[in-house]
Amino acid sequence: MAATATAMAIATISPAAPIPSAPFPSLPLGLRLRPQPLLFAASRRRLLHVPKAASWDESVPEDGGDAEESVAAGDDEDEDEKPRPEPVSSSEFQFAAPPEGYVEPAAFDELPPESPEDVAAAYESLYGPAFSGETLLGNNVFEVKVVDPIDMDREQRPNDDFTERVVQVNRVTKVVKGGRQLSYRAIVVVGDMKGHVGVGVGKAKEVTEAITKAAMNGRRNLVTVPLTKYSTFPHRADADYGAAKVMLRPACPGSGVIAGGAVRVVLEMAGVENALGKQLRSKNPLNNARATIKATQMMKQFKDVAEERGIPMEELWK
Repeated sequence: MAATATAMAIATISPAAPIPSAPFPSLPLGLRLRPQPLLFAASRRRLLHVPKAASWDESVPEDGGDAEESVAAGDDEDEDEKPRPEPVSSSEFQFAAPPEGYVEPAAFDELPPESPEDVAAAYESLYGPAFSGETLLGNNVFEVKVVDPIDMDREQRPNDDFTERVVQVNRVTKVVKGGRQLSYRAIVVVGDMKGHVGVGVGKAKEVTEAITKAAMNGRRNLVTVPLTKYSTFPHRADADYGAAKVMLRPACPGSGVIAGGAVRVVLEMAGVENALGKQLRSKNPLNNARATIKATQMMKQFKDVAEERGIPMEELWK
């Protein structure tokens, strides 16, 4: 009977009227389950508004703006309740007292103007004499020569009395993550044939640049070789550098330079005309050249030995 009455009521409803969609019509109004009008997203400040169904209670507000304002007000109250650090006053910080006799320096604008000579003297005291060739501190402007060997061609090399001779040019490889990097290493001996000689090493991507770098390195490492009036050594000397060992002996006039490899090149560039040299162990040209330089630095002139002993030079042979 009740089912027939319900069917007749549904038939009398016009098709345009909305049909209520209450899930549990037999339950009291207070026990019905209904969604909340607002849903919180991942952020506290972002609120998603959900439209209300037709079967919701009329007590729920139609517009979600009032609820959003109430939630925002509640968030402000929560933030006000959080403890905040008290601000530190700058007046509580005490600076250290200056020492006795301290005089505060004058401001930069109040200093007396500096003359160009004062600026040039200060620059020269820090970096040496200027390139203009003028000095204010009495320095030798020709002592320091700054030349960039990378951008310098063979025609632009310094015009001095030194002669260059290439001992060896090797192609070296550096293994990196992306592959191999090829470059060239040059060994050059620089000398003026008057007792000054130097050994230099340079490495670059091109052969000419490597030789130029090696020549400049040799000019920076010049040494003086003690020679007698017969252009030979004053006495014998032996020296080693790494695995190389070199023996040097004086020779009588007319003997010439009897040596080979890098030893001969170093002796000829130093101006030695009569000498004996021998490579005893390793044949590495760089180590032998440096061993030769080391052996020449172990030699002393007769007058220097006489001055150290405090006797005339004629008594050295007695």
